[in-house]
Amino acid sequence: MNLQEVHCNVQTNKSRKRIGRGPGSGHGKTAGRGHKGQGSRSGSSSKRGFEGGQMPMMRRIPKRGFHNQFAETVAIVNLADLERCFESGQEVTIEALQAKQLAKGRFDQLKVLGDGALTKKLKIAAHKFSKSALEKIAQAGGEAVVLPGKAPVVKNKMKVKPSN
Repeated sequence: MNLQEVHCNVQTNKSRKRIGRGPGSGHGKTAGRGHKGQGSRSGSSSKRGFEGGQMPMMRRIPKRGFHNQFAETVAIVNLADLERCFESGQEVTIEALQAKQLAKGRFDQLKVLGDGALTKKLKIAAHKFSKSALEKIAQAGGEAVVLPGKAPVVKNKMKVKPSN
């Protein structure tokens, strides 16, 4: 085999399959639809995941756990990351964190955790702070600004009437 023969039989634009054009095509007569039945008629379609009556794959596979689609996604940032990426006196905002690739993707809230040491005086704006993060920010002379988020849901407990 020579180098110029490597791509000799590769087709860039494959021609479409001509169905129902006689016995020579290999797809003539019934045009790949088989004989009789609902599937051979025009307009027939089966629902998504239908496997001809056998138990579908989605029902055969065991399912575990629970996925809460309404849960808020929380992005976390550690103090060690802020120490590494920001200079003293800078403001740390969500936009600044996204620009430095510290808060990636889509999230609803930002939480700052106290992992690592903080020696720089930073003004950090986030939705939530851990207790250790707040202590370390205050020790370094920085400021923690709590951003407004969705108000937490307060469950109304039913008041029990005293029985007489």
